[in-house]
Amino acid sequence: MTISRCAPPASLVLLLASTSPAPAAQTMRAEVNAKSYAIAAGRHFAVEAGMRMFREGGNAFDAGVAAVLAASVSEIQLFGFGGEAPVVLYDARSRRVLVVNGQGVAPAEAKPEVWAGQPYIDFHGPRAATVPAVLDSVTIVLTQFGTKRLSEVLAPAIELADGFPMYGILHDALVRERKNCERYPSTMAVYYPKGRVPEIGEIFRQPDLARTLRAIASAEEAAFKRSKDRAKAMEAGRAVFYQGDVARRLVNATREGGGLLSAEDLATFRGRVEPPAKATYRGYDVYKAGFWTQGPVMLETLNLLSGFDLRAMGFQSADYLHTVTEAMKLAFDDRDAYYADTDFVPVPTEGLLSTEYAASRRNLIDPRVASHAHRPGSPGGANPPALGSTLTGPPSGATGDTTAVNAVDAAGNLFSAVVSGAWVLDGAFIAGDTGVPLSQRMQQFSLDPKSPNVVAPKKRPRITLTPTILLKDNRPYLALATPGGDSQDQQNLNVLLAHIDFGLRIQEAIEAPRINSEHMRQSFRDHREQPGVLTIESRVPWDVLEELRRRGHDLRIVGPFRMPTAVTAVGIDPQTGTLFGGADVRGERAIAGW
Repeated sequence: MTISRCAPPASLVLLLASTSPAPAAQTMRAEVNAKSYAIAAGRHFAVEAGMRMFREGGNAFDAGVAAVLAASVSEIQLFGFGGEAPVVLYDARSRRVLVVNGQGVAPAEAKPEVWAGQPYIDFHGPRAATVPAVLDSVTIVLTQFGTKRLSEVLAPAIELADGFPMYGILHDALVRERKNCERYPSTMAVYYPKGRVPEIGEIFRQPDLARTLRAIASAEEAAFKRSKDRAKAMEAGRAVFYQGDVARRLVNATREGGGLLSAEDLATFRGRVEPPAKATYRGYDVYKAGFWTQGPVMLETLNLLSGFDLRAMGFQSADYLHTVTEAMKLAFDDRDAYYADTDFVPVPTEGLLSTEYAASRRNLIDPRVASHAHRPGSPGGANPPALGSTLTGPPSGATGDTTAVNAVDAAGNLFSAVVSGAWVLDGAFIAGDTGVPLSQRMQQFSLDPKSPNVVAPKKRPRITLTPTILLKDNRPYLALATPGGDSQDQQNLNVLLAHIDFGLRIQEAIEAPRINSEHMRQSFRDHREQPGVLTIESRVPWDVLEELRRRGHDLRIVGPFRMPTAVTAVGIDPQTGTLFGGADVRGERAIAGW
């Protein structure tokens, strides 16, 4: 018997096409859709802290700050209260994208001769610390853009410092880093109570940190009771940490441990609000922090890729992955040659981000051959420095990790923060009885005198932390961020290209297979490089992997969803006005909305 396989009538095909769009690809977790607010972060503790602020009438900035503070207590394998917290935000009232410079500066005593005879700067311990910037950063955000008081956003963090159930990732990190932490008795007393790592589910307490956070909150509450002035009250809370008894004890412990931080370093430190760097890609305005971060790498890469028809190449094709990789290499070569604190170095910012410069560099991308050379350009006629040689090969050890917070509300506010430093890796240094672990960000400076990023007193290191905001048609669209060190902008780029060029919804784009070039000088430890090396997840088809090898890419294949980053994103659907968000299955990210 023959079965007829006639096609349906043309009218039925048209009806199906107009009423039944193709279903989205199956994802491991669902995209979040919301009406009033949404927030994504590293753990459920941080997300819940933000959701509390939302439920109590706060905006995306209040929620984002509360989540950052909660993360500084509950994600200490990634980030601590003595670290750094750069923020990029969209303020719906002023309709502006702004940057809060949440990066601490080098101590006044941090001159290159301190490390004479060393190939690189300390990557752990008290000499690795920049000025703590978290409290300063969140106070700026709250004062200028939020509605809550400092004591209110600190409340969830204080509750967590009083104790939260130990969870697997943190437990394993403490077990792994025990030997390194044994260098510092103050750290052992807090992170290894009675000489042991608390078991999963056991309550883990940080009483010294809880005392410090309460002192800040109490000073703010007392000042507000007296003055009824929200900004002055928050300044009083901030002063406890940067000028008061906490500052004195923190500095004394640091100096006793051989560190460089001084009372003057803390007392004079002030972050600030800055304009963002910007590029336009396929009709989207993409905003990053300035050249004291690696953020403009993404903007340079997007400018390069705007001259290619990526969609015609095909998603995850060899042509697509090769082109994106080669563009990233060129942008990172510029990073290593030019990026630094613009208060100290005349970075050719306009030239680096000009479309004319991108066009002049685009023909360096050979469609058939992967480059293993470093090729910084000459933006605006600038000449790249002849940097000294560096080591090659895989990293000498794991690099410190990071976490991120993205928040959105129905008013159109967007908050994106990448928060880091003061992690457990290599042994956290807790400053005496303050309970505050100090940053390790000094390691991102160079000791090469020819580098624009050479260490200097009061200078900001060129950091890897890189939050992202997107606008579409001058309207707020997306907040996007990830941990991952040098890979952050590459991982954000993977997601944005999948979303913008190939139309994947945000959760699909986050879960899609990823690549990561290791070509650049690493920003951590001994700053070694791996020319031509490309890390790629094994879900990419084998014929594509073989073609990439044929073109000269040195592949490092990792398992499915094993790229060591964890992207989150939240945004506003321009068609419906409702909110959406996605969170990576890599790194156990958390997200919620209402």
